Amino acid sequence: MSQVREWLASYSWEFVTAQNMLLCKAQNALHKPTSSGHQKTMAIWESRYLEPMTLIDAVELCRKCHRLAPICFYNGNTFAGIIRDVVNSIGLPPQETIIVRSLAGHIVAGVADEFKEEEFRKICELL
Repeated sequence: MSQVREWLASYSWEFVTAQNMLLCKAQNALHKPTSSGHQKTMAIWESRYLEPMTLIDAVELCRKCHRLAPICFYNGNTFAGIIRDVVNSIGLPPQETIIVRSLAGHIVAGVADEFKEEEFRKICELL
């Protein structure tokens, strides 16, 4: 059974926006909240990020927030980076960390197919 933990507790909304700002700055891209998704995403994140949840739920929250596009650019990179950092903290052997981190990041970014998502779920059940 997948562990229930406060996976995202270290990642406040201020952290999320600061990470995005750094990504945007590195690429000379506009860092600005969107009018359509920012407030809703911030409210969802702030209401959930401190909650104990499974790793699967943490990935789903990051994916949902990415899709809501709270900031003009690099939402996928921002939320995928957060979940990859979470996976790094689990303490898996290096080879497993690489696989789980990649799967989680691809799911958040929306580029994982059903097979990859199912493999990730199976791995999470063993954690």
